[in-house]
Amino acid sequence: MVITGRFVVQEHHASRLHWDFRLEMDGVLKSWAVPKTPPTRLGVRRLAVAVEDHDLDYIDFEGTIPEGEYGAGSVEIWDKGTYQIESKKPEKLVFELHGERMRGRYTLVHFTDKDENWLLFKTKSGKKEE
Repeated sequence: MVITGRFVVQEHHASRLHWDFRLEMDGVLKSWAVPKTPPTRLGVRRLAVAVEDHDLDYIDFEGTIPEGEYGAGSVEIWDKGTYQIESKKPEKLVFELHGERMRGRYTLVHFTDKDENWLLFKTKSGKKEE
């Protein structure tokens, strides 16, 4: 099973600065809010909170969300590219990112079934790291 698609990371200056990590999957952008800069090297682990799916056309969005609207603030694309899924289970997703900043093998692990908290980190692969 090889699933490929696009991904984007949007730096979002809302009420609190965070990064929106989005994977094109099942006709939508599966999305996680990452409170600190996403990991680009081994050993760095980041909390990733699952949020609502977004429409695919949001993958290129940059601009300002007006005050009073959900997510009000400025949004800039921090990284984007393509990805391939290596394995997909309800509690764990392993994938290869091909972006400018985020390159290589990554894992998203769900903490528990009762909340939206995941852990995002770069992992070693059998191939030479990029």
